Amino acid sequence: MKVLVACEESQVVCKAFRAKGHEAFSCDLQECSGGHPEWHINHDVMEVINEGWDLMIAHPPCTYLTVSANKWYNVTEPRESGALVGTDRKIAREEAVEFFMKFVNCDIPRWCIENPIGIMSSRYRKPNQVIQPWMYGHGETKATCLWLRGLPRLNGFDVVEGREQRLHRLSPGPERAKLRSKTYEGIANAMANQWNLQTRKTA
Repeated sequence: MKVLVACEESQVVCKAFRAKGHEAFSCDLQECSGGHPEWHINHDVMEVINEGWDLMIAHPPCTYLTVSANKWYNVTEPRESGALVGTDRKIAREEAVEFFMKFVNCDIPRWCIENPIGIMSSRYRKPNQVIQPWMYGHGETKATCLWLRGLPRLNGFDVVEGREQRLHRLSPGPERAKLRSKTYEGIANAMANQWNLQTRKTA
């Protein structure tokens, strides 16, 4: 199976599918940090999205799609961090919505688009499911929405104790965004184990 993992530099999902024998490639404008540059497409994903993929797992940037920073849309004074506020942030949000919808409207027959809880539930539609890391072997909380086409909902297979919000408490720094967006290995493994071309019951 030919698998495109869009907007992924960590290669966590890519490597999970590779371990199952699939021809998986991560794709991101950033160079990969997962150790397998031969499995990484260092380009704009829209340049390769129509190259005959069987399955896509997409992780569009969530900075302007999540509801957690809504307060900054009504701020006019620039922030010391350089983060966008006010009108500039609203423009960036519309661009993020447009980018998300490009994945929705692509010709790949089976896809999953993941994002935190945010505006796409109203701007597009509600997700097929919302999952948590603790359902897949990680004792942490991070609600993640999955929009699906041609795929079944993921089953939780390793529910564990613990509800720590580790990522929410990460200190500010250049690597914070990467660490917060990295897919949990348990979730990546569930995707690789449960999603394949033989699937019949789909969303």
